[in-house]
Amino acid sequence: MSALALNAEALYSELLRGVQPLVGPQTRLVGITSGGAWLAERLQKDLGLPGAHGTISSAMHRDDFAQRGLAAGGQTQLPFEIKGADVLVLDDVLYTGRTLRAVINELFDYGRPASVKLAVLVDRGGRQLPIQADFAAARVALESTQLLALARDAAGRFSFDVENKA
Repeated sequence: MSALALNAEALYSELLRGVQPLVGPQTRLVGITSGGAWLAERLQKDLGLPGAHGTISSAMHRDDFAQRGLAAGGQTQLPFEIKGADVLVLDDVLYTGRTLRAVINELFDYGRPASVKLAVLVDRGGRQLPIQADFAAARVALESTQLLALARDAAGRFSFDVENKA
């Protein structure tokens, strides 16, 4: 595993700036486990939003569930009403769009939001579904054999790890 030459903290600052116009009085932050949940947690605080952020898992709605099974990561926790809310979904890396498709299915299991928007730290292209972010702090090109993941240290600072698929 090696560090990618992307400054995750600088991109977080760009994300913070970029999501401000997307956030209104009915907006609820929902982070996709685990990197997106870390972003939602920090944005909730840095934007001074009342209440708590939500965490959502794509595990139960993935089209490759039979191969992947349940991840050891977090499960869906939405400590607010979804029905009628403006939901801002946060993720660290947008790639094929398959995780987001599963997340939207999971979200609608909890109610019908008024709107759903997406903000990501990095959009790496390579979409397999017609999904795009309303805001991306950066766009990068990686080989299809590479995985990009957000990491967080004990102090809560972000960095990126890139690894090659086996």
